Amino acid sequence: MSRKSNIPAAPLFLRLVLWLLAFVTITPFLLLLLTSIKSKADVLQGAFALPAYPHFENYLDAWNAGHFNIYFWNSIIVVIPVVAASVFLGLLTGFAFAYLSFPLRRSLFAILTLGMMVPAEAFIIPLYYEMRYLGLINTYAAVIVPQIAMSIPFSTIFLASAMQQLPEEILEAAVLDGAGRFYILRKIVVPLMMPAMSTLALFLFIWTWNEFLIPFILVNDDAYRTLPLGMLFFQGRYTVNTPVLTAGAVIVIAPLILTYLVFQRRFIAGLTAGATK
Repeated sequence: MSRKSNIPAAPLFLRLVLWLLAFVTITPFLLLLLTSIKSKADVLQGAFALPAYPHFENYLDAWNAGHFNIYFWNSIIVVIPVVAASVFLGLLTGFAFAYLSFPLRRSLFAILTLGMMVPAEAFIIPLYYEMRYLGLINTYAAVIVPQIAMSIPFSTIFLASAMQQLPEEILEAAVLDGAGRFYILRKIVVPLMMPAMSTLALFLFIWTWNEFLIPFILVNDDAYRTLPLGMLFFQGRYTVNTPVLTAGAVIVIAPLILTYLVFQRRFIAGLTAGATK
């Protein structure tokens, strides 16, 4: 009997299903990459036709003509403070909701949960007038501050739930030794929460990088547009040049894929943290 025949039928079937799902998921992205290195004449030969040689100049044309150097830098300027502030504030509020007792604790937690469920479309118009009143339209603050506020409810709930999975014996021992709240948070909770914090940071990075509505409404100046918003205007100018257009799309999503590939182990560790408590 061959070695392959010893594989149980159910795992083999599940593997085939997983390979099929992986193929269906990755095929559109591979077609996007393939189209981005074609010429306009190659595109007419069919979606799966290979080009005579790769046209990497499409990326250079998209980068220069689409002002992606400005949009790329703007996205970085927006993403870093949003992710850093959201994780830090979520850590503080999550610690409070996980371990501390204070008045209206349950009511405040319910309000945070409600805030996470309200879509941006519901408050974007009042937010626009508020930002205009504060003189923040067409500034980085107009994009950064609302996204920090939108991220805090999810960060709080995510980290509070993760903190409640930590071993209680360690925290009780620290309290018995006379450790204060700040010491427990900084020396005990934060090191144990690194996988969950890394996962949260990756979530926030993806959501902030892809955010479209807030920059679209609150930023009209080309100097402050982020990559997704810049892609919209780039698409309007290069609709007929499909290879350059797809090269611009690859430039927009490439940082997300690279970030996930670099931090995928921490991402999975954060998702499974507490499962074996």
